[in-house]
Amino acid sequence: MASPASVFLARHGQTAYNLEGRFQGQLPVPLDDTGRAQAAELAGRAAAHDFVTLRCSPLLRARETADVVAARIGLDPREDPRLMETDAGDWTDRSFADVQAEAPDAFAAFLGGEPDFAFPGGESFAQQGIRVAAALADVEEGALPALVVCHGGVIRIALFQRAGRAVAMGQRVPNGALVPLVPFDPAAVDRADVGGDAAPQPS
Repeated sequence: MASPASVFLARHGQTAYNLEGRFQGQLPVPLDDTGRAQAAELAGRAAAHDFVTLRCSPLLRARETADVVAARIGLDPREDPRLMETDAGDWTDRSFADVQAEAPDAFAAFLGGEPDFAFPGGESFAQQGIRVAAALADVEEGALPALVVCHGGVIRIALFQRAGRAVAMGQRVPNGALVPLVPFDPAAVDRADVGGDAAPQPS
């Protein structure tokens, strides 16, 4: 019998930027009504586990989601800036449509999750990967089981680092998804909690 997962990653609830198709990067964007409902639903699923640690990105959308979860499971979220979404640089606050029209090749590299992609004036996936790996290593060395509320980009990078090319960096992670990370199960990326398409998604 497989052992229960000891580290889960959760994506924050929906924001207006997610709905509009706009890069929010590290902006303090709040949850919208749908996002708050998704956070409540996530909290219900989280309550089915015996989490003893709750960590989160300090970005508003993740912190609001973590607070909803925390109220349900009785843990205080601990913020870690290494869990923030990628710094989108010059693309921050711009729509997908505008960026795609202006820089189709760069947008395609972003959309495909190319590991060497870097946002103009911002952060690369490789740079983000270094801080995400360090943060999750600390989580694994702490009290378990643990829940980490973060962003789609963080989850994709974490899965990629464990499975390599078997998991596309362009993998879609729905808002409110709850993804088992440790022990890693490659089949997890094919389950309903993690979508299989690479549709654009500001994280």
